[in-house]
Amino acid sequence: MPRVRRRPIFYGWVLVAVGFLTMAVGVNARTAFSLLFPPILRDFGWDIGVTAGVFSFGFLVSAVVTPFVGRLMDRRGPRLVVELGILAMSAGLLLAPLARSPWQLYLSLGALVGGGVNCFTYIGQSLYLTNWFTRQRGLALSIAFSGVGLGSITLLPLLQSVIVRDGWRAGCWVLGFVVLILLVPPNLLLRHRPEDIGLTPDGNGATSGTSGLAGNIVDRRWTATDWTLSRALGTARFWWIALGYFCGLYVWYAVQVHQTEYLIEIGFTPATAAWALGAVSLAAVPGQIALGHLSDRIGREWVWTIGNTGFRPLLSNSDCAWRHPTDAAPLSNGACPRLARLRLDLGDGRHPCRDFRGTQFWQYLWYGYGRRNSWRRYRTLGDRGSA
Repeated sequence: MPRVRRRPIFYGWVLVAVGFLTMAVGVNARTAFSLLFPPILRDFGWDIGVTAGVFSFGFLVSAVVTPFVGRLMDRRGPRLVVELGILAMSAGLLLAPLARSPWQLYLSLGALVGGGVNCFTYIGQSLYLTNWFTRQRGLALSIAFSGVGLGSITLLPLLQSVIVRDGWRAGCWVLGFVVLILLVPPNLLLRHRPEDIGLTPDGNGATSGTSGLAGNIVDRRWTATDWTLSRALGTARFWWIALGYFCGLYVWYAVQVHQTEYLIEIGFTPATAAWALGAVSLAAVPGQIALGHLSDRIGREWVWTIGNTGFRPLLSNSDCAWRHPTDAAPLSNGACPRLARLRLDLGDGRHPCRDFRGTQFWQYLWYGYGRRNSWRRYRTLGDRGSA
């Protein structure tokens, strides 16, 4: 184990800061499709389902890429995986303005952006940051993930102003360079585990291992198992988690991709629609941090249950698109970090990155299905709010 001089701050918190910036830019670069969607639709005149399918296709690609992300993270560490994802997303955004047919947008904004973001946002961050914290795992991931809120309320309105002034192609170019310039340098600091630089989880002197999680896990024997994907597939708990993904993420992302177009359609300005889209993630920040801190004390399962009650407004309001930020986001979006920690705590074996990939596959499969199916319902019902 290499010897290093004592640092004034635990290096894990440096990685949390890097994660905060990465989430602020990366997640919102993907969410920006909701802003790009209306002008692309008007520019090409394609069927709405074909155009919305670009984003759905991106999540289907993510579902295919997910197993390889976990395996590569186990073998080569987070730095390579994250940087590859950043380069793929940047390439997709920079190539998208050259598109002249649907398949070219499916390849750029769909496959490259969708597959790339998979490597360095929710999945990528969860696969290495959790190695650095035991007692404060929930709080650390919540702080890193809360970067999405700050990025959404700054990046999305600015991007919308570029789109309104110079068009969606200029918006893609600006966003591509922002991702490349802001994210490549700081992510060179990533390390897979504290032991790699002579530290222990939570800092020098902290107890390593999972002893700090005893109060947060239902079944300790479960976490002691050296899980493989095939073994996990034969358990009911795996499929309950997958079902939880389906119900929550289907509802959330069926709304988000159509939110901006819906608001413009009913009379709001593009600028107002962009602020509303940004408010979704901003409203989630207090819930993320508070629930993350609480999950370190009472357990992930209880807190994830609390968070999922936030999806109720999306199911009960026909005007859910504009009520989405204030009603649903504080709890439901705040539940996202909790689910990541819940899966990792339940499968805290020798290969957490490899074990993690099965549930992540279902996550992105449901993302894509939810977006596509919401459009089919809209065509059937004739009203976005009802759909």
